[in-house]
Amino acid sequence: MELLQETLSKIQEPNRNVEELAQRRLDNLTKPLGSLGVLEEIASRLAGIQGQALPKLPKEKAIIVLAGDHGVTNEGVSAFPQEVTPQMVLNFLRGGAGINVLARQAGAKVVVADIGVAGEPLEYEGLISCRVKSGTDNFVLGPAMSQEEAVKAIETGIALVQQQIHDSVALVGTGEMGIGNTTPSAAILAVFSGLNPIDVTGRGTGIDDTRMQHKAQVIAKAIEVNRPNPKDGLDVLAKMGGLEIAGLTGVILGCAARGIPVVIDGFISCAAALVANSIAPLSREYMFASHLSGEQGHRLMLELLGLKPMLHLDMRLGEGTGASLAFHLVESAVLIINEMATFDEAGVSQG
Repeated sequence: MELLQETLSKIQEPNRNVEELAQRRLDNLTKPLGSLGVLEEIASRLAGIQGQALPKLPKEKAIIVLAGDHGVTNEGVSAFPQEVTPQMVLNFLRGGAGINVLARQAGAKVVVADIGVAGEPLEYEGLISCRVKSGTDNFVLGPAMSQEEAVKAIETGIALVQQQIHDSVALVGTGEMGIGNTTPSAAILAVFSGLNPIDVTGRGTGIDDTRMQHKAQVIAKAIEVNRPNPKDGLDVLAKMGGLEIAGLTGVILGCAARGIPVVIDGFISCAAALVANSIAPLSREYMFASHLSGEQGHRLMLELLGLKPMLHLDMRLGEGTGASLAFHLVESAVLIINEMATFDEAGVSQG
C-alpha cells in the first residue's frame, strides 16, 4: 500500500497557464479556428502535461501489455478456452501478434508481463514475470481477489512504469491479454454506471446472442453476490476486476504521477481507466482515448471519463492495438503546434 499512496500523492494537475498559451498559438495557426479538431486538444493538453507551450515529441514509446486469467471463464462466458492466454503471450514475445506489427510501425517497444496467468509459471525469454496470483477467482462465488491482491497488482503496474520508462518525455499505451476479460470489464462498467448488465455487456471474442444473455446474467449475479461499492474504486476492482485490469490501473496511476501521458486502448483498458479515475480523479488529466471500439459499453466508458476517442475503426482486439495507432496522431499533434506557421509568421491575412 505504501507505493500506491506515494504514487497518489505525486499526481498533480497539469499546468493550465501553459495549456492556455499553447491554445493561443493553435488559435493563430494558418487555418480556420479549431479546424484540426481533436489534434488541437491533444496538443494543448500535452503542453500542460509537459509544462511547455511547445510540447516535445516523445523520446520513449512503449505499449505495456499485461496478461491475466479469470475464474469466471468457468461460467462459459467466452468463445475461447483459457489456454489461449499463455499461447498468445508467447505470440507477443515472438513478435507475431497484431500489437507487435502496429507497435513496430509506431516505433514503440512492447513490454509483456505475466501478472496473473493461470497454471504453471511461464518461462519465456523476454517475459516479465510479476504474477500476483494464478488467475482471479470466479466472482460469481465471491470476490475476484482480495483487496491486498488488488493493491499488489496495482503496485506491480506502477513498478513496471518505473522500470521501463526512463525519460519524462515519453508516451505509454495500455495493452492486455486474458480470455474472458470483457466480462469483468463490463461488470466494472455496470457498477460505476448503475446500468443493467445487459445494457453494457458485449460479444467479447464473438459470442452469439444466447451466450451474451448468459454473460449478462453472470455479471448480474456477481454484482448481487459481491455488492461492490461504486464510490470505492478499490472495492470495485477487487470484487469485479482482473489482475491485468488492476495492473493497468497501476500503469495509468504511475504515468500520471510522473507526468507522462498514457494512451488508453479499448474496452478492458478503459475499465482500468475507470478504476484509476475513481481512486485518483486527477489521473484522468493524463489519459488520452485512442479509439472507440466495437464492444458495447465502450462509448459509455469514454463518456463517464469525459474523453474523446481519436479513431473510429470498429476494432475490438485489445492488446494495445488501438493505442499504438493513436501514437501517430499524438505525434502529429506535437508536430502541428511546433512546425505549422502562425498568420503573422507566414504573412497571411486573417479574416
